[in-house]
Amino acid sequence: MSSQPAAPPLAMTHRQIMEALTGLLAAFFTAILSSTIVANALPTIMSDLHGTQTDFAWVITAALLANAVTTPIWGKLSDLFNKKILVQLSIVIFVAGSVMAGLSETIPLLLTARVIQGVAMGGLTALAQAIIGTMIPPRDRGKYSGYMGAVMAVGTAGGPLLGGFIVDSPLGWRWTFFVCVPLAVVALILLQITLKIEHIKRHVKIDWLGSILLTSGVSLLLIWVSFAGNPAYFDWVSWQSAAMVGGGVVLLALLVLVESKVEQPIIPLKIISERTTALAIIASVAVGIAMFGSTTFLGQYFQVARGATPTEAGLLTLPMIAGNLTGSVVSGLLISRTGKWKGYLIGGSILLIGGLGLAGTMDHTTELWQAGIFTAILGLGLGMLMQNLVLAVQNTVRASDIGSASASVAFFRSVGGAIGVSVLGAILSRRVSELATQGLAAAGIPVAGGSAGASMDLVDMPAPVREIMRAAYGDATAEVFLISAGVAVIALISVLFIKERPLRRTVDIQPEVQAGAGTAAEAGAAESANAESTTPELASASR
Repeated sequence: MSSQPAAPPLAMTHRQIMEALTGLLAAFFTAILSSTIVANALPTIMSDLHGTQTDFAWVITAALLANAVTTPIWGKLSDLFNKKILVQLSIVIFVAGSVMAGLSETIPLLLTARVIQGVAMGGLTALAQAIIGTMIPPRDRGKYSGYMGAVMAVGTAGGPLLGGFIVDSPLGWRWTFFVCVPLAVVALILLQITLKIEHIKRHVKIDWLGSILLTSGVSLLLIWVSFAGNPAYFDWVSWQSAAMVGGGVVLLALLVLVESKVEQPIIPLKIISERTTALAIIASVAVGIAMFGSTTFLGQYFQVARGATPTEAGLLTLPMIAGNLTGSVVSGLLISRTGKWKGYLIGGSILLIGGLGLAGTMDHTTELWQAGIFTAILGLGLGMLMQNLVLAVQNTVRASDIGSASASVAFFRSVGGAIGVSVLGAILSRRVSELATQGLAAAGIPVAGGSAGASMDLVDMPAPVREIMRAAYGDATAEVFLISAGVAVIALISVLFIKERPLRRTVDIQPEVQAGAGTAAEAGAAESANAESTTPELASASR
């Protein structure tokens, strides 16, 4: 490759950056919306397709699992192939999954469609972060990450609101999937017009063995977490548990061995073993458990325990939207202005713990205005944490590794979410069954076969039984929030030990040139070598 004269990367104006990000943010919003819009529709979907509480959890877990295991793969692909084409491919896959989900007549078909949507979501999550990291220096990235956080906030919390409205309308729950298709097509067109990033050809060697081991190991452990302890499947201590846990551990051990040997690993051990990245990953797992594990069941709490309609349940999530949006945007702008970020991670962790702890005091009689305050605090903490954890990691790696580093954080956050939904869903199901059995026994109502709590369809139940079931769901949900608060403490401990590094003002890491350590020409050549992989992309994007 011929050497290029040393030159600083072309700075992009705010307008140029926003133009380049328009389609990307639209695609990201559509994908986030698709993953959350079903939250308030799920009770109706379960009733229509005759699903159980386990099916309820797995509609969410299936998408999160596919998201988790494919995010690092997409991230690595973004370091090797054209990012724009990969984003567009993700949208096409997403549209296919959405159409399939909307046409589903059975739970297995719906779960398959959610897996396809999760694969696309993994691509959009990894690629959005990688493209932002390619174009914008970390010091300026805070406010743009704030915009992405705002999109995530609105999509995450606004999805249930829109989903509830659609379910209550003549359109029905199937349109919670169909409505995302035209949005995805618009995003595809915007991406083609606005995102101009020139691909730099590199030596390509995909770690297929690592990808298979990663997918198999994580999937096996999450399936075990979901079904162990369920009387319908197998006990925590059983030969099935031993086989699945042993198999998962062996597969992940082989993954570490393979990743230490291959030329271009799917999860670069050198990156994730760096102190900031390692601690951010631990915090991300905790945040994922707290975020997905708790918010997944919030809509169910409002509908099943409090008798709200899907639309009303969506409106009751507005305080969390406001908190998430405020935390994301304000912290991003302040980080860009000051260059300091650790304090916002600590503050976000404290607010997350506080919000979840307060939500853990709720039951089926809690005043709704109190629930709004609790969820607003929860949303504020999430907004200050999610994007800024990625920002802290991106500040420590070269531009050529941003895709893999960002994807690694998103991967572990999604794994945490999948674990949270699975485990907390199982805990909720068992706790509801216990409370319902106790309530029915106290009321002198016989329980057939010990099946109390198995059904989520309360509409056709006699009024006394329905009220007992509502109380059981409302009181059991508090336990989910309390457990999530305990997990969130891990996030606080992790960010306390992260070492704050000043956000650099260059897209790529520049060499530290000490006085007398070489000529200016040598320093310029080193700087040119470091910036070589990103300068053409910046130049193309700014045109």
